Formats: sequence, C-alpha cells, structure tokens
Amino acid sequence: MRAETQGHIDRVRNSLKLLGQRMGLDTASHRLEEFNAMTEDPDLWNDPEKAQKLMRDRQILVDQIGTYETIEGQLTDNVELIELGEAEGDEEVVAEAEAALARLAETAAKKELEALLNGEADANDSFLEIKAGAGGTEACDWAQMLARMYVRWAEARGYEVELQEEQAGAEAGIKSATYRIKGHNAYGWLKSESGTHRLVRISPFGKGTRETSFAAVGAYPVIDDNIEIEVNPADIRIDTFRSSGAGGQHVNTTDSAVRITHAPTGIVVTSSEKSQHRNREIAMQALKSRLYQMELDRRNAEVNALHEAKGDAGWGNQIRSYVLQPYQMVKDLRTGFETSDTSGVLDGDLDGLMAATLAMNASGKSRADAQAE
Repeated sequence: MRAETQGHIDRVRNSLKLLGQRMGLDTASHRLEEFNAMTEDPDLWNDPEKAQKLMRDRQILVDQIGTYETIEGQLTDNVELIELGEAEGDEEVVAEAEAALARLAETAAKKELEALLNGEADANDSFLEIKAGAGGTEACDWAQMLARMYVRWAEARGYEVELQEEQAGAEAGIKSATYRIKGHNAYGWLKSESGTHRLVRISPFGKGTRETSFAAVGAYPVIDDNIEIEVNPADIRIDTFRSSGAGGQHVNTTDSAVRITHAPTGIVVTSSEKSQHRNREIAMQALKSRLYQMELDRRNAEVNALHEAKGDAGWGNQIRSYVLQPYQMVKDLRTGFETSDTSGVLDGDLDGLMAATLAMNASGKSRADAQAE
C-alpha cells in the first residue's frame, strides 16, 4: 500500500478517534435507547418546549452515531478493496479505492472540526448583529452586503433566518440589522465572525475613487432553558416606538416595536414584530443573550484577546479584510487564511474562513503563531 494512501487511512482513523471521544461512543447506544424510551411517553408533548428539546437532542445523537458509522464503514470497505485489488493485480480497483479514501479523509476532517463545537452554547441558535461603521453611505452599503453574505451562508446550511430589526441607511444600505439564525451549531460557527470587517473597493456611488469602509459584526447565543440569566427588572427601561425602515417584506411598520435598555451595561436591544407582547419576549431574550455573551467574554478574556477585535468599527480594529480593488483578496487577519474568491465569499462561502478560526482556537495557538504558519 502506498505511503500516501496509508496517510489518508491514518488521518481518517484519527478523526474517528476524536469523533468517538466527543460523542461519548462507549455510552452512545445506551443514551439513544433512553431517548427513544422518553419519546414514547404519552405525556411528552404536554410541555412542547421540553419535547422539542428532547427531540432535537435525540436527533443530534442520531446524526453523530450515523456520521461515525458511515465513515468507519467506508474506511473498512475501501481498505478491503485496495487489499483485494492489490492481490488480484487490478490497478483500476486500487485507484478508485485510493481516490475514495482521499475524499473520505477530507470529509472526516470536516466532521472532526464540527465536533470541536462543544462549548456551552455552541449548539444554540444565534443572534447576529451587523452595524455600519466608519465610511458613511459606503459603510451602510457594506453592512447590507455583509447581511446578504450571512443570510446566504445560513440558508446554504439549511438554517432558518429571521430578521429581528433593521434600520435603513440615509441614502443606501443599512445602518444596522439584527437576525436570529436558527439551526444546530449556529452560534458555534458564527461566533468566529464577531469583530470589524473592512472593505476596499471602487465606490459604486459615482465617485470613481477607491474607498475603505467598515462594519461591525456581533454574534450572541440564543439562551435556552439550560442556561439561566437573571435580569433585575429595576435595571431595565422598556420603550415602545413606531418602527421605520426601507419597507418591503422584511420590515414591519408598527406602533408596537419595543426597545429595552439595560442600565448597568448600556446594552440596547430592539424588536419590531407586529405583536407588542412578542416583541417584549424577543427583546428580553436578546438582552439575556448579550449578557451571557459578556459573561463568556469575561471567562475567556485571554483567549478572546488573541482573536477578537475590540473597539470602534474603524482603522486598526478589523479581523478581516475584503479587497475588491486593485486586486481580489479576502484575508482573515487572525489566522492568515486568505482566498482570491471574493465573489464566492460574498455569496456566503465562509466555511474555510470559519474553520480556520475554529481550528486556531481549538489548538490554543496565538494570532501571531497562526499567521506565522
């Protein structure tokens, strides 16, 4: 067997080892039996939220077991094919099995990376905030481009996207927007996007000059019943107002929009659904998510300092640069990962950028070490 092929086999086996550790392979079958028994309880759906969480947790375990068994089975099958092909002198069979193993090694590596999303809130839905920074109308247009990029990324992954709030720019684009991204590991992936994003391009607004624009992105986990966040009613102010924006299917115009201000931290969250009661619920959930994120940042201040830009959305604070002129390049300044496929990235192909940050964080490398490599 060729050394390159043996390398693919070794990498797949290493990935399987990590996947097994992350999912608790020794007890997975027993836990699935327990889940199945609980789903047969006739009173399960008396509490819809509890039932939905149970079904979601069960499906996650089913998917983990299925992924492990599929990779393990394909590894065994292709190794046997190579051995059989070599014994019979069938080079075509050997070549096909070797190519399949190379693809399997890539697939296993991706699944291994996803298994690293095991933080307390990584599996949760995520709030995603986008705010225009320095650059005026150019920045508002850039913020809208980022919003489109993330919506396309989320939809390509099968996530559900809900627009919570949007404020239109004076001439073009958006000043800010908040989305709720629903899906398994939504926060785990999007947390790598928090920071300032810088765009360099020729102005599309008739100036003909090269412009630099900034926008700030923040990801916050949606808090579920497993995480308790206490908010003192005396610390918040609730205001109602009339929503306004660019109009269209995404923006409601209503007198029932709600804004909650948290005095101790200065956090302000809004929701502009049609129901005022629903708006209070959404805004309070968003506030708890922001407070929880602050707690995560406090716990992990040393790690965050290595990869997350703080401060205003402007010069010196960016985590990623998107250059459209005079050349095409997207470069993450934390990991050094770069690609010339700017169109693909702006259309939502962010997996490579996100994976590089996740791998860096999991390895404990500093930003300088990652860039040096």
